[in-house]
Amino acid sequence: MRDKIFYFLTKIPKGKVATYKQIALYLGNGRLARVVGNILHSNTDSIKYPCYKVVNSRGCLSKNYAFGGINEQKRRLNLDGIVVNNFKVDLEKYQWKI
Repeated sequence: MRDKIFYFLTKIPKGKVATYKQIALYLGNGRLARVVGNILHSNTDSIKYPCYKVVNSRGCLSKNYAFGGINEQKRRLNLDGIVVNNFKVDLEKYQWKI
């Protein structure tokens, strides 16, 4: 499961985000969203596996982003061209539709 999650991260295009639930559905079970979050928190290579591109189902950033906190996640999303307002992204505009 871990390998599939990290593979998914490598496919999210620049300027797009995915949700934990979206990744869980890719795995075949939408109820695994929390498991996805826990696995992402164990990521040790944020360049190869850009977990900053994952938000919750309301578009909110992670308060506990593992690579520098929520402000760093916001900074990285901004560098990708994603507008973040009040630590939230517009999923209608930025969610990757696969």
